[in-house]
Amino acid sequence: MTALPRVQRRFVDGRFGQLHCRIAAPDSPTRKPLVCLHMSPKSGRSYHDILPWLATDRVVIAPDYPGHGESDKPPPDPHVSVADFAQAAWQCADALCAPPVHMLGYHTGAMVAAEAAASRPDAVLSVVSISAPLFSADELAVLADYFEPIPIDEAGNRFRLMWERVLEHRGPGMTLEMAADSFAENLRAGDDYEWGHRAAFAYAATYSERLAGLGQPVFVMNPKDDCFEVSKRADPLLRNGFRKDFPEWGHGFMNAFPEEAAREILSFIDEHERHD
Repeated sequence: MTALPRVQRRFVDGRFGQLHCRIAAPDSPTRKPLVCLHMSPKSGRSYHDILPWLATDRVVIAPDYPGHGESDKPPPDPHVSVADFAQAAWQCADALCAPPVHMLGYHTGAMVAAEAAASRPDAVLSVVSISAPLFSADELAVLADYFEPIPIDEAGNRFRLMWERVLEHRGPGMTLEMAADSFAENLRAGDDYEWGHRAAFAYAATYSERLAGLGQPVFVMNPKDDCFEVSKRADPLLRNGFRKDFPEWGHGFMNAFPEEAAREILSFIDEHERHD
């Protein structure tokens, strides 16, 4: 078997400072690039294990949003938004690979992918959405309370609760080492670690409109996680797409089963290539 491409790091200048990005690429790419967009409050680290499997014949990048991972923080006012995250994704894509691209987004990343595709429709060939966070107003109120930032204290209650939640949501095949890597990404933003969730909740109403308006082919991958049921609401919104449930997978599936997950993603986006 040919060796898989290795994951490298790059920094790109963005609106709020430098943007950190992981990139994997074969020596001679033959297919269009793929941009991978992470959930909150994580980073492109979520895609580290799957990137080589996705990059066998294309450039694949996974940026960290402003204020996430190793990217610089945005100012506190006005609050960073999903549109800001989408702009950052385009800044990385324009610098590191040549659009048109495919978009892959996970939870908050699904929102960012929809916004990015809506803002530059001619530059996006297809969208893979891992879950479709289509929440009602009542559900959003519960989530906003659940994800209210926890003040730091000497007892370490913030970190205890973070770790408990990582374990609570851990999916099949996600080892304790994988859980620890995920937990570590939560810590990078310090007291601002819930900025991504806040941006996602503010965007929720717009997301359903964006998803319904997408003309690109859309594939909703629906692992059995905390968005499993709400993602089924995407069906009537998809003009040119479909949902497929993966009840055997949950959080961490791209780390636990990278080859299998990449196969599902690539089988879809390969159908929607554009050969210039």
